[in-house]
Amino acid sequence: MNTIETVLNALESSEFNSSELLDACLDRARSPVGEGSRVFTRLLEDAARAEADAVDRRRRAGISVGPLGGIPISVKDLFDIQGLPTTAGSAVLSDAAPAVRDAVAIARLRAAGAVIVGRTNMTEFAFSGLGLNPHYGTPANPYDRQARRIPGGSSSGAAISVTDGMAVGAVGTDTGGSVRIPAALCGLVGFKPTARRIPQAGTLPLSTSLDSIGSLGPSVRCCGIIDSVLSGDSEPFSRAADVKGLRIAIPKTQVLEDMDVDVAFAFERAVKRLAKAGARIVEIAVPEFAEVGDTAKTATFPAAEAFAWHREMLAQTIERYDPLVAVRISRGAAISAADYIWLLKKRVELIRAVRMRAEGFDALAMPTVPIIAPTIAEFDGDADHYHNSNLLILRNPALVNFLDGCALSIPCHLFGQAPVGLMLARFDSADRALLAIGEAIEKELSTVLS
Repeated sequence: MNTIETVLNALESSEFNSSELLDACLDRARSPVGEGSRVFTRLLEDAARAEADAVDRRRRAGISVGPLGGIPISVKDLFDIQGLPTTAGSAVLSDAAPAVRDAVAIARLRAAGAVIVGRTNMTEFAFSGLGLNPHYGTPANPYDRQARRIPGGSSSGAAISVTDGMAVGAVGTDTGGSVRIPAALCGLVGFKPTARRIPQAGTLPLSTSLDSIGSLGPSVRCCGIIDSVLSGDSEPFSRAADVKGLRIAIPKTQVLEDMDVDVAFAFERAVKRLAKAGARIVEIAVPEFAEVGDTAKTATFPAAEAFAWHREMLAQTIERYDPLVAVRISRGAAISAADYIWLLKKRVELIRAVRMRAEGFDALAMPTVPIIAPTIAEFDGDADHYHNSNLLILRNPALVNFLDGCALSIPCHLFGQAPVGLMLARFDSADRALLAIGEAIEKELSTVLS
């Protein structure tokens, strides 16, 4: 995988042009022995060729091509693209009316010179962290591909489009970890910004309270570049020189439980490396994390808000839904207005408490996901295993969404071993500061992880 900066430098030096780069991505996407047929719900070949050609002509003429000029980017199948239906990885919307305009995120990518390769596969309606899709198939994790492990979700195709060179970067959504989970399980960087940072107009919702638009890429800076485009924040994040002096809190509440051997080894090794490099590591209790989990016994935002959006379609066409998704959405029918109002109030209280607890630290650090990617086959016909694994995989990243934070998942495994993500989180809307810290930590860990 090449970073966005590396590819931009090659384009500027005429090592290759955008059209040639796109051809290479499309060749991989169309390869009958690759994952492309399961990665994309729709390849946008004609439009992408026109975009790449336009960038090449502008570059030859000496005209600015934008911060993503000629970079192939994949987009999750729940962003509106003018003239196309937005299907959200579903069969239910396969005959939906075409979008009348681009989503804000798509419009900003186009304005920045991105070449949009295609719409990527996902968990139907984004309602699971596993990445399984019975309608379009499930793309296999790049690690141990013969075993065909899950990619993580819901932005499953987004991750594999990058790991397999079908795009240089990807844009997805993150409601409870849907960018960070596939990034962690597939060995990528995933960034979930503070939700209000990027406008969501034209993006099919899962939970309007928790949805955010994030990015996946080979490096922290790749995600930072894409985030700058999506957010309209042109202020570059400063390069943190080193890790020395960073104040990193390790929560002791829940997030370190149920780690498998691979994750425990990678996480502990990464923390020791950061401490050796001069970071101040402090273990803290965060009882609010347990309280977030307890709220789900009464109500959850995804169930309540997804049911409100899907209620009529479920009543008319429930047989066309993935049954494992339909049952999760349908739970929203049992959530009362009083329970939902209580949840809104409780969320405000917990956000305030965690922000106070996190003051004085540059970031909180924890495993993104406590287990490595299981195989796709082990979920066949086992709804209980699906449910339990989904809850476990979502547990840590979903805390950040509920508590209105921003977070990065950075690879922390040794080369050749199962991918493991180190998650860094903040709860003060300091997205650019977190990216700078993440880049410093990424640099430190890469010296021993490759």
